[in-house]
Amino acid sequence: MIQSIPKRRTREDILGLSASLFAQHGYDGVSMRDVAVAVRLTPAALYYHFSDKEQLYLDVVRYAFEEKAGSLKSLLTGEENPWVRLEAFIAWFTRMLAKEKDFRRLMQWVLLDSDEIRQKKLADCVFLDLFNALRSIAGELSPNHDTHMLVVSIIGLAAYPFETQSMLRFLPDYQRQHEDPEAIARHVISLLRTGLNVSGGGAY
Repeated sequence: MIQSIPKRRTREDILGLSASLFAQHGYDGVSMRDVAVAVRLTPAALYYHFSDKEQLYLDVVRYAFEEKAGSLKSLLTGEENPWVRLEAFIAWFTRMLAKEKDFRRLMQWVLLDSDEIRQKKLADCVFLDLFNALRSIAGELSPNHDTHMLVVSIIGLAAYPFETQSMLRFLPDYQRQHEDPEAIARHVISLLRTGLNVSGGGAY
């Protein structure tokens, strides 16, 4: 019986397949040998593309972020009213988080990473542009507030329902619609626009 020859892996193939491994097990739970087996390459062939595990991991996170969230920055720039741009961003962001579970898990592992040098590299090379685009729009909408904290709050409001979904369904007042990305987006925008002082402002 003739055995099929494994397809030659491109760098993009390796990044895509490795993203799933890192999403499931985090940086510390994956070895280069694990990756080599998953992508059906010899360790030597894998090291031809990536000098070590850290380089592979950084490139995987950058690749996954650009593939899934790279277009978000373009939603925040332009001539439209800043609220229109922010609403478009939040709607897209929540839909993407609902759909892309591996990406969501990978980002959670990234946030749990205790290596400060690696965290700084990821902040500079992966997340900085989007964060600055959000800072710019936050400054347009509320120039008297701390834009750093506003950005953190916006991302947290949109992402937290997905990151804690498996637990939240067992807590009081849970409704199925609380997992609906469109409902979450409407809630976040309503909360940002009206705060907590307006009756019904936080309703889904």
